[in-house]
Amino acid sequence: MRRRPAAGRPPKLDDAQVEEVRAALERGAQAHGFEADLWTLERVGLVVERVTGVTLSQASVWRLLTGWMGWSLQRPERRALERNESEIARWIAHEWPRIKRGQ
Repeated sequence: MRRRPAAGRPPKLDDAQVEEVRAALERGAQAHGFEADLWTLERVGLVVERVTGVTLSQASVWRLLTGWMGWSLQRPERRALERNESEIARWIAHEWPRIKRGQ
């Protein structure tokens, strides 16, 4: 049995370029001029293009992040900074039962 080469189109980025992209992304989004330190597929695509000169579709950016780099989807928690956990616990323990009973 002979070994066959991998089927499909060859990747647009080689291993060295992927490592350059990884290093660039690890510096954070704000280091690349974005307001918030949050990565989106569009932003990652822009950084890939700046670093390597290669334009990737959003699907290819997703495969780069999840397949080649082993990263996963992370979503920021949508929680107010002013959140008062003790007041929330008090409300759940005292107010919610009263409201639920209809008083």
